[in-house]
Amino acid sequence: MDGAAAAARDLRPSQAAGIPAEVPLRSTILPLRVEGLRYAAGGHAILHGVDLEIAAGPPTLVVGPNGAGKSVLLRLLHGLLTPAGGRIAWAVPFDQARRRQAMVFQRPVMLRRSALANVVYPLALAGLPRAGRAARAREALARVGLLHLAERPARQLSGGEQQRLALARAWALAPELIFLDEPTANLDPAATRAVEAIVQDIAAAGTKVVMTSHDLAQARRLAGDIVFLHRGRVIEHAPAARFFAAPRAPEAAAFLRGELLA
Repeated sequence: MDGAAAAARDLRPSQAAGIPAEVPLRSTILPLRVEGLRYAAGGHAILHGVDLEIAAGPPTLVVGPNGAGKSVLLRLLHGLLTPAGGRIAWAVPFDQARRRQAMVFQRPVMLRRSALANVVYPLALAGLPRAGRAARAREALARVGLLHLAERPARQLSGGEQQRLALARAWALAPELIFLDEPTANLDPAATRAVEAIVQDIAAAGTKVVMTSHDLAQARRLAGDIVFLHRGRVIEHAPAARFFAAPRAPEAAAFLRGELLA
């Protein structure tokens, strides 16, 4: 299985996408509570005792300087990395929570197939009946403005189109929560606007979005609340309006002023 297949396999279905009826489900996998989360790689500590709670509602934006641990935090929460310590607690058992979330990466990997097939494939892995897969995939492509490119090879799409396809691939599974890791980092302004509009549509449809971003203007446009991460610690977690108007942590205030943090 190539990297794209692994990425698609990692998308898990929501109840609507085929969780067996015999598995009892709570109405929500949130809140997500994190206590004392630690992670290290190559002998280097990346996260130091992160405490955090993520609730349902508008998008949560994780911001902070390069090297703060933003991407690592998302991978830990999604279950792609194993923490060195601490606790990640969902409102349901982890196997249920994992099936009701998805993640889109900064550089999505495309299968060597059409755009449509890239969306159909994870639906098949999720166990959606064959008869409904193509229609559901086409609906997802329409939501992100790519239906007219359904038969084009995914790897021939532009960078912005590939990112929109990755969002369609995740959204098609109707997850309760989507993690987005810097989804516009390598895009031009027009492609960025298109992706941001999709993120807003996903959130408006009731899916919780947790997203990392290096772009403070983008965070202002999208965030309901802000998690400010610095040196592997959550320094401040606040409603977006208050964070941008009057950050309480000196490090957060310096970051907003554009200062380089030591």
